[in-house]
Amino acid sequence: MELKTFIYQSSKIFYRTVGAGKPVVLIHGFAEDGEVWKNQIEFLKDHFCLIIPDLPGTGKSEMINDMSIEGMAEVIKAILLNEKTETCSMAGHSMGGYITLAFAEKYPDMLSSIALVHSSAFADIEEKKANRLKSIEFVKKNGAYEFLKAVIADLFTETWAADNAEIVDLQIEKSKNFTDAAIIAYYQAMINRPDRTHVLKSFPKPILFIIGEHDKAVPFEQSMQQCYLPAVSFIHILRNSAHMGMFEEADKLNNALLQLK
Repeated sequence: MELKTFIYQSSKIFYRTVGAGKPVVLIHGFAEDGEVWKNQIEFLKDHFCLIIPDLPGTGKSEMINDMSIEGMAEVIKAILLNEKTETCSMAGHSMGGYITLAFAEKYPDMLSSIALVHSSAFADIEEKKANRLKSIEFVKKNGAYEFLKAVIADLFTETWAADNAEIVDLQIEKSKNFTDAAIIAYYQAMINRPDRTHVLKSFPKPILFIIGEHDKAVPFEQSMQQCYLPAVSFIHILRNSAHMGMFEEADKLNNALLQLK
């Protein structure tokens, strides 16, 4: 695996590349970094040239002036330009899916397919916006780590988390690397993002939906409501997963992502 950095608007951006073949970008979600895809990287590197960024404010990537969903999509565009990649497929987990849709809205010709992994094209409902605002206040008062160590454990099914406590604990431990400012910026970005169901309707190429049946962050019913909108949909339901199918049902998720060919 090759580790790369470049400067984007005076901020350092970090990403990884590995494999050969068709380029596929894997965009991590909220309070994660590119290593969240490690099970997928090991499998997919034999099929694709993988590009795996750390989003601004994550890992070794510095925050940028525009930390909106659209602003972070522009960073993905800059990475592709840095790699001299004109077309690719893109898979985004959770918040990474929001960024994927923002990219697809602005640069559809650069994409041959996309995958929403435990993600949604719908804007936040008012209740969810209110909960995110409460989370921001909690972070301001208690710090990002105190918030994230409670949130992360709830992203897995109880059974899987109990059987794989060391993996859950590692994700919680890694969350110590996030600043309060980054976590607050991500929440503000998610609150402010618009509905992008029109992107699903207008995107003419394949869209993969990878859905956790027990997902609390992106409820199953909401996930299913968006699947009929694209011209070409591939739907994969992970029956034993919540929000973290990359770990909970890695083999099934890996094979689903092969459809990005």
